[in-house]
Amino acid sequence: MSFGPPPSVWTQSALAADQTRKRRRSRLLGAAAVVTAAALGLGGWLLSSAGDDRSQARPRTFAAAQSPDDIREPVEKNPVSPEGQVAVEYKESGLAKTVKGDPRYAPGTWATDKILAKGIADRIVGLTTAAKGPEKAWTLQLDGHICATSKHITADGRTAVVVQPKKPAGTKSDVCDEVVFFDVDTGRKLWQAKMPSATSAFVTDTNLTLVKGVVAVAWGEGSVAYDMRNGKQLWNSTSVSACEDNGFAGGRALLVVERCGPSSNSTYRVEKLDPRTGRTLWTYKVADGVEDVYLPSSDPPVIAVAAGDSLVTDLITLDGDGRHLATISMNGYDPKCGDRDFGAGYFGVVEYCDGVVVGRTQVYVVSKDNTELGQAANWIVAFDLKTGKTGRKFDGRSSEPLTPIQVSGDDLLVFRRSYDEVEPSAVVRWDPRTGKQTPFLLFGLPEDDQGDLADIAQSDILVAHGRVFFAKRELTADDKHPTYPVLAVLGIAGAAPGH
Repeated sequence: MSFGPPPSVWTQSALAADQTRKRRRSRLLGAAAVVTAAALGLGGWLLSSAGDDRSQARPRTFAAAQSPDDIREPVEKNPVSPEGQVAVEYKESGLAKTVKGDPRYAPGTWATDKILAKGIADRIVGLTTAAKGPEKAWTLQLDGHICATSKHITADGRTAVVVQPKKPAGTKSDVCDEVVFFDVDTGRKLWQAKMPSATSAFVTDTNLTLVKGVVAVAWGEGSVAYDMRNGKQLWNSTSVSACEDNGFAGGRALLVVERCGPSSNSTYRVEKLDPRTGRTLWTYKVADGVEDVYLPSSDPPVIAVAAGDSLVTDLITLDGDGRHLATISMNGYDPKCGDRDFGAGYFGVVEYCDGVVVGRTQVYVVSKDNTELGQAANWIVAFDLKTGKTGRKFDGRSSEPLTPIQVSGDDLLVFRRSYDEVEPSAVVRWDPRTGKQTPFLLFGLPEDDQGDLADIAQSDILVAHGRVFFAKRELTADDKHPTYPVLAVLGIAGAAPGH
């Protein structure tokens, strides 16, 4: 029995991409417990509306009260004990016929205080996060395979996916034109909607995001936005134009990357939109010569550009009105934009730069790997959003590389992987104002799975409600034991008092 989709543009493009791209592999060692910055500055602000500059807001140590429709902004409290214990461990069965290059895809990972939800093929599973007796709480069966996901979740635990539903005979079976909005705690489908004129929406180019009260989807030749409350369409853009919506970034605001002109000579611009009307509030024109554009943050606005190269060369920071603040060279750094799923471009890539985390006043970027023996494996540097100047540096350890995960108030949560059989892996809280490091959770990763779990190019890594979750985005059968279930999700929580 095959668990993948029938042969289509979806699967065939996946196989072709797997055969041609080079995989970025991490070391599988055991463990127990273009243009210059000056040229880029030529890109600029074109149009502005009056309004306050939210990116200049005073840093918040504690999360402000959020309405149910707000996108969750976590401020994590340290567990009572940093000693980690397994809270979730889910293994996927029926993978015997999957192989490298033709996996069972598992896009999307979301967490509430009760549930860890994971997208797998054509369904979403909800797993309880209690330390005692973890088990599957619910399964939401979809009309087809997941094509796009968002990292965002509302304050009250709702999120969305785009699905490739089965089509009647004689129609395109590989089009991704169904949006499903669901409750993560219960697994209940709240509404679903058919995207208008989405005949060119495929897994390789469909991008989904959430902003307060709104679900927005772009697929290059069109875009659409829905009201979270009832699934009512708010606006759409499917008319023929010289520019197309390459993808959205959501969260506190809604930004869109627009690509203009022929693919052989494209130019880009970034626009801030009113989420409920689609009206343009300001436009920033990216300088010519840029190969690709990513949006690691909508507010404060941060743009990652690949200038004269396929890899990101610079970060551009803007103020709240879309005016240029600073250009930060990525020479020596590894922003990891477009690295997910080995560069295939599946499930929406515009918002994902896994080596970059953006706070209210600083952006944190991980360095390239350092191979010198006895030295830090890599490090994280804080840059000021207004000036682009470097701030404090968080050094990794020898053979213990760092991955920035997310901000928590004014702090940064960092995953530190250990290859040492004595030293555990850890999530560490780092205060960039003082340089202080505080253990958040200490734990080991399973030796046979840590190569995939600990690689953010292959797995979702997130911290939520005092727990850290590792969730693979591709699942394949074990070479030696193809009928064995395969670890898909691992969640770690702090040990309860007295343990």
